[in-house]
Amino acid sequence: MTHLWVRAEQRLNEDRVGLTPAGARALIAAGIRVTVEDSRTRALALQGYIDAGCEIAPENSWPDAPRDAIIFGLKELPDDGTPLPHRHIMFGHAFKGQHSGRELLRRFREAGGTLYDLEYLVDESGRRVAAFGYWAGYAGAAVTLKAWAAQQRDAICGPVGVYADKDALLAALSQELDATGSERPTAIVIGALGRVGTGAADLCEAMGVAVTKWDMAETASGGPFPQILDHDLFLNCIFARPGTPVFVPRDALSAPRRLTAVGDVACDPDSDYNPVPVYSHATTWENPVIRVAETPVLDVMAIDNLPSMLPAESSEDYADQLLASLLTLTDLDSGVWARAKAVFDEHVAG
Repeated sequence: MTHLWVRAEQRLNEDRVGLTPAGARALIAAGIRVTVEDSRTRALALQGYIDAGCEIAPENSWPDAPRDAIIFGLKELPDDGTPLPHRHIMFGHAFKGQHSGRELLRRFREAGGTLYDLEYLVDESGRRVAAFGYWAGYAGAAVTLKAWAAQQRDAICGPVGVYADKDALLAALSQELDATGSERPTAIVIGALGRVGTGAADLCEAMGVAVTKWDMAETASGGPFPQILDHDLFLNCIFARPGTPVFVPRDALSAPRRLTAVGDVACDPDSDYNPVPVYSHATTWENPVIRVAETPVLDVMAIDNLPSMLPAESSEDYADQLLASLLTLTDLDSGVWARAKAVFDEHVAG
């Protein structure tokens, strides 16, 4: 029997989950065994999984799960070097030249495990079957606007946290922007036709921010793109990959510009293809921005788990998208799972 083991997230400020109680009930009805770890932080209550008929395991007990269990989480595992003999479903961030990803692949390779990377679960046309992108863009634009608002007070953006829902986020952000006494800034979104860019543009428009929306057609020339520097905010919503243009080069730091806040929602600073190479590491909820220039200021927001600011809404949305694929876990030799394994096999052998 196929056995799906939903682990607790071990990363700070990560409250999301990729399976709802309703989804668990559907998997069990389809003959899939479902174990859910207890969690002190998960946005969805454990009782719902109990009521759905799931088996319950202690928090972070997945290393001792039966070897044939498929371990399902969202964000990265502890970076402790331990072997990974299980099959894992998660965002591995290991296939686009990320330096930390090489160590993750080594752990899988040496222990004989497999990574089914959620970013590489795609349909026959190559489109991802599920993504948090909309909520990443939505929250990323909100934090970037908070950074801009702090600049109006000659300050740097302070810690961010979880919101009960998007209405609570919008109300708090509107109050913060109004308090600046300034006109709303302008923003440019690159990747505006995708899920991430749509979320970023929707948040900006909800806050009365004028948005320039660019996508592949506008960036096909490969740059440079001086128009980016003529906006107050730049929101990068295009994931790094070979051939991605550089949108904000290092020399932009000393160039004449209106730009003072960058939201790198895609957040791939560790990639060889980083399109915003003015910073070198992700930011955190405690310290949401890196100040990379002083005259004029330029702050970069690069939080890599943005949807967890709205954990219940983003979990339910993502889990609904992913459920159809989870129902096919009984056949790992075809469809989305076979395609994901082929990507893993290619990279783990490299």
